[in-house]
Amino acid sequence: MFVFLVTFRCKPDKREAFYEAILTEGIDAAARAEAGNLQYDFYFPTGSASDLLLIEKYRDADALAEHVRQAHTARLVELKEIYVNDMTIEKYEDQR
Repeated sequence: MFVFLVTFRCKPDKREAFYEAILTEGIDAAARAEAGNLQYDFYFPTGSASDLLLIEKYRDADALAEHVRQAHTARLVELKEIYVNDMTIEKYEDQR
């Protein structure tokens, strides 16, 4: 299993608009519907007015590769250009 913690550092006063665009365009629902997706959830971290955290989990490398090829993933990248200043990705692999 692959786990990603993605922290989007949104432009000032743009975090809620970014999150609403993700929901409105169905990006979150489309990602959750992927066969190998185990989790795709957004969180508002306490102590930050600009960060949006995404926790993603994929069954295996094939599921992750399939996710990257999806139109909704490309659309998230486009939205990121509008709403996000910076992002970090932490990747973990669980081989249980």
